[in-house]
Amino acid sequence: MVLIEGDQVNKHLPGERITANVIPVVRSEIRNRKKTPMFDVIFHLVSSEHESTPFTEISIDEEDRDRIIEISKRDDLLTLVQRSIAPSVFATGILGHVKRSLALQLFGGVSRINADKTRSRGDIHILLMGDPGVAKSHLLSFISKLSPRGRFATGGGVSGAGLTAAAVRDAFGDGRFALEAGVLPLSDRGLAAIDEFDKISEEDRRMMHPAMEQQQVHVAKGGITATLHSRCSILAAANPKDGRFSKRGANQSVMRSFKETGLPPPLASRFDIIWMIRDEIRVKDDERIARHILDNKTSGISETKLEETLKLNTSDLDPDRIFDETQNGSKYLSQDFLRKYIAYSKRIVHPQLDEGAKSEILEYYTNERMSFGREDQMGESQVVPITARALEALIRLTEAHARMHLRDIATSADAKVALAVFKHWRDESGIEDESELHSGVSVRARGNNATIRQIVRDVCSEHSGVAERTQIHNLATNRGISDNEVDNVISKMLISGELWSPRNDCFSFVR
Repeated sequence: MVLIEGDQVNKHLPGERITANVIPVVRSEIRNRKKTPMFDVIFHLVSSEHESTPFTEISIDEEDRDRIIEISKRDDLLTLVQRSIAPSVFATGILGHVKRSLALQLFGGVSRINADKTRSRGDIHILLMGDPGVAKSHLLSFISKLSPRGRFATGGGVSGAGLTAAAVRDAFGDGRFALEAGVLPLSDRGLAAIDEFDKISEEDRRMMHPAMEQQQVHVAKGGITATLHSRCSILAAANPKDGRFSKRGANQSVMRSFKETGLPPPLASRFDIIWMIRDEIRVKDDERIARHILDNKTSGISETKLEETLKLNTSDLDPDRIFDETQNGSKYLSQDFLRKYIAYSKRIVHPQLDEGAKSEILEYYTNERMSFGREDQMGESQVVPITARALEALIRLTEAHARMHLRDIATSADAKVALAVFKHWRDESGIEDESELHSGVSVRARGNNATIRQIVRDVCSEHSGVAERTQIHNLATNRGISDNEVDNVISKMLISGELWSPRNDCFSFVR
């Protein structure tokens, strides 16, 4: 407990790392504004400064540095790091691509301050949606322990104050309020893993919008107004409200599954990558997964034996080792070494994109805009398959791959890996128009809305300004639009005051 007085007050914010010079003082404990016979040791702050070097809590000596540089030169580095992500989770189907994206998230892109003082985010946000039992929580728990300055929280057991900051009365008994940092400020320059993201209350979820995009948390509590940094990657997992996700049709995007979690559509646009992990029955894969689980669960060391020998975990046996082995003999990086590797790369390497990487990303962006854009009858663009927000995500993924290899220049090879990861999740998602990520309204639904409005307008012009519901239904059915969609659009037009009903099931436009 540190007592700050005078000019030192408000110099630092909760969640920041500082180096402080203090003087220990014995002070009588105060309760109900009265001194008690109990004494506390507190520290008076003399001076302080921000930590200029990140991740100082992770010690990396010369030997570690040489081994990190040696590992970074391997041709199969990305595969090796991918295999090191939760090795006890057997990667089949889409899980291999999920682990690859998580490996890039751990290294992250480069946050930059632009010439106009605006800030561009470098951290990568990922959302995992999936049926129960597909190892989402296991992945989140592993990543939060692996990441330097990683934090883990569960949506059902965290409030808005727990995510951002809580105002509490200070320990010095004078009745004033002080801020205590929550999960996001404490994860600054690290990673925050939030399980059961859909269980966070609607009011508390609103705090996630600025925390994810601007990476700041604005707090006004207990007479204290402050802006806290939350410069962290966010890895979230969400479950369906009805226990299991319904099967998507051929023309339906991942946003249908996103709606089944109960999360608001604008929140989807804050994530760089959204994975949908299904629990599907595949006989060959099921047998391999079951055998992998049986081998892993039975090969672990008894927790009771570890406690008896006063060893907290298996990594205490040899903390300096580089590799571990799975049951089938394949090697992967140990958790301690990989944490040092990540901390070293984020401390030392800040990649810049060269012309080759820029041209790869630019070519993909322009081709997507040209090849998938469709126009309506008025000649106006109806579908925008990709926006500038996707460009930023591709830059972050490219920088992360270059940083993983300890390269200060990101080349076209890095951009190709980033494009492969990005294309895969976009192909899996089935999103035609990126505006669907913001609004949750698909291209087909948006087109149907315009078609139904035009049908109502045409019927009214042909029948003295009045359109009957059955007439609208018949014309809409001929165009492949269901009666429910028609009724929903008519209901919205009535609520907005665009239509009015002179008699039952008859509608006219308000003049």
